[in-house]
Amino acid sequence: MNILAIAVGFCLDLILADPAWMPHPVVWMGRFITAAEKLLRNMFPKTPAGERAAGVILVFALLGATGFISFGAVALAGKISPYLSFTLQALWCWQVLALKGLKQEAMAVCKKLKENDLSAARTAVARIVGRDTQNLSEEGVTKATVETVAENFSDGVLAPLLYLFLGGAPLALMYKAINTMDSMVGYKNERYRFFGWAAAKLDDIANFLPSRIAALLWIAASGLAGQNAKNAFLIWRRDRRNHASPNSAQTEAACAGALGVQLAGPASYFGQVVEKPYIGDALRSIEPKDIERACKALYLASALGLLSGVLFWKVISLYVEGVSL
Repeated sequence: MNILAIAVGFCLDLILADPAWMPHPVVWMGRFITAAEKLLRNMFPKTPAGERAAGVILVFALLGATGFISFGAVALAGKISPYLSFTLQALWCWQVLALKGLKQEAMAVCKKLKENDLSAARTAVARIVGRDTQNLSEEGVTKATVETVAENFSDGVLAPLLYLFLGGAPLALMYKAINTMDSMVGYKNERYRFFGWAAAKLDDIANFLPSRIAALLWIAASGLAGQNAKNAFLIWRRDRRNHASPNSAQTEAACAGALGVQLAGPASYFGQVVEKPYIGDALRSIEPKDIERACKALYLASALGLLSGVLFWKVISLYVEGVSL
C-alpha cells in the first residue's frame, strides 16, 4: 500500500482539482459505457430479462477492463521503475478524488446567489445536480447545492479514499467505474429500469460502508467547524433512511442537522415532480452562506478521512511488525 501516493494525490486534487486539459479515466469509462450499451442492446432481446442480462454483461465488462488495465499498468510500471509506479499511482489517486472541483462548483453557485443573479445561479447548479433547475427559487438553488456538497462528499471523496486505502489506485478506479455506470445507466426510468439494474445495485453495495463512515466524519467535522455536531448526530440517527437510496441520505442528514436546516423534499426531474421525504428540521431558513458552511465541513471531513486512513494503516503496520517479532 503506497500511503505516500495517496497523500500526494489528495494534495494535488486539493491544489489543482481536475485540469480540463488532462485526460481523465472517467471520460474513457463513459465512452466505454456508451459504446457497450449500444452494442449490448443490439445483441440481447428487448425484454426485461434480456435488458437485465445486457446490463449485467456491461458491469462485468467495464469492471474487468478497468481492473485488468489498472492493476496491469501498476505492475508493469513497478517492473520498469519504482518511481514510475509511484507517479502513476499518485496520478490516479489524484484523478479519483473530486474535493476541490466539488467546492469550486458549489461556490460558483454561491457567488451568483450573493450577486442576486438567480438565473445564473440556476445555470450553475444545473452543472452539479440531476433535478430540473429552471424554476428553482433562491431557497431551492441553495438547498440543492448544499445537498450535493453533502452527498458527493461520500461518493466523490470518502468512498474513493476508502478504496484507495484498501486496494490502491486500481481498486479506487474500479469504484469510479461502478459510480460512473450508476450515473449513466442507473436510472429507474423506462429506458434503464432493467438495463441499469445491475449497475444501480452494485453502486448501492459499493457505497454502503463509505456513506456511513462519511456521515460520521461529517458529524465530527461539523463540530470542528463550529456547527451543531450534537444535532447532526441526532438528525443523522433519525433521518438517515429518508431517501430511496440506502446511502444518499446519510451525509445529507448529518449536514442538515449540523446546519439546523431542512433539506430534500419534493423535487422535479424531467418535468415530473417526485415526492421525497424531508431531511432535518427547519430550525431556520436556509441561506446562501450555508453553502460556504457546507464546504467548510466538506474540507474538514475530507482531511479527517485522509488522517484516519493513514492512522489505520500505521496501526496495522505496527501490529504486523509486533507479531513478526
